[in-house]
Amino acid sequence: MRFPEPFLAAHGYGAAARQPLAGDADLRRYARLTGGPRPALLMDAPPPQDVRPFHALSRHLLAAGFSVPEVVAADEAAGFLLVEDFGDATHAALLDAGADPLPLYREAAETLAALHAMPPPPGLPAWDAEAMTRATAATFLDWWWPAAFGAPPADSVRAELAAALAEMLAPLAGARGFVHRDYFPANLMRIEDREGIRRTGILDFQDAAIGHPAYDIVSLVEDARRDVTPEVRRATLAAYLAARPGLDRGAFLGAMAACGAQRHLRVAALWVRLARRDNKPGYLIHGPRCWALLDRALSQPACAPLRRFLDAHVPHEMRKNPPEAA
Repeated sequence: MRFPEPFLAAHGYGAAARQPLAGDADLRRYARLTGGPRPALLMDAPPPQDVRPFHALSRHLLAAGFSVPEVVAADEAAGFLLVEDFGDATHAALLDAGADPLPLYREAAETLAALHAMPPPPGLPAWDAEAMTRATAATFLDWWWPAAFGAPPADSVRAELAAALAEMLAPLAGARGFVHRDYFPANLMRIEDREGIRRTGILDFQDAAIGHPAYDIVSLVEDARRDVTPEVRRATLAAYLAARPGLDRGAFLGAMAACGAQRHLRVAALWVRLARRDNKPGYLIHGPRCWALLDRALSQPACAPLRRFLDAHVPHEMRKNPPEAA
């Protein structure tokens, strides 16, 4: 991790103690700074990362009344931000410590409903069928497929997958709401001294886009990294729908199935890319969960196009981490 000494000194953190925090799947790194003007984290986002989306969205979400880390100082060109430190009480850490999941998931759902009701800022990229298809191909076809079959897929396979996803995701067309894209417990905080939607702190929103709100609910209740009980799933969905009474429940559930099938296929293959390209094999432990979630999604009528594609090309017994990557 880089420590930009002149930048830190200019903002009162030159002598602050630095505690690097555990990283995740991307290239960004964080360090906790203590002994400066206020508790803060240093975000180090080397190229090709870009801190400008985080900075812009932080301003927008704060103005809209959400709890997100305020940017204390920025060197956007070099890829550094000083951001407000919310502490360690992520929903994931609380759940791991034995907290009752129902209050946490209900709070997350209520905050998410407000986030989706918010007018999105201008300039966000589209998270539409085309973008979702590209993202799926970049993991499933470019990494999982060669690992499983020993060779890249034929162009005809690429075309068939694109057609299947386009058909499955067509009902989502026209959705123009804010989508976080990684709304799950590791990116949510419990902030005890705040109330209402501000009680849930929101992290890692830099990849937000314009798309269908069902995608974020899938991220929350069909978590790629954590088992969610049927009771918690039902309560979370009920809290979200109660906060957005204008939604068509049947259409929303169909959109959840389609978003889930796309997400689970993409992320199941993402773990393989992280293992092979980035030397992070530890993420493969989540592969079985993602394939099981995909299997459940494929049982829904909304996912018939993708189910037909997989039935034609990927035998059910191969729907798992490739043996050499396991």
